[in-house]
Amino acid sequence: MEPVYLDLRGEHIALDALLKACGIASSGGNAKALIAAGEVMVNGEVEMRRGRKLRVGDDVRSGPHLVRVRAAA
Repeated sequence: MEPVYLDLRGEHIALDALLKACGIASSGGNAKALIAAGEVMVNGEVEMRRGRKLRVGDDVRSGPHLVRVRAAA
């Protein structure tokens, strides 16, 4: 599957917010459940912290979804 790109406007975005913004999670509760179940990887490693700060260059994978964080133009 082709990656989806999230254009980061600030310094970081929380993992749960990214999941919601990209449509991987339908709500904050759904994002929390995905993360708690170990279904989200950041840079190839399972991430259990929903508040994990993601920065430019980070990759997030959940199931078939791949999101790459890049700098906004």
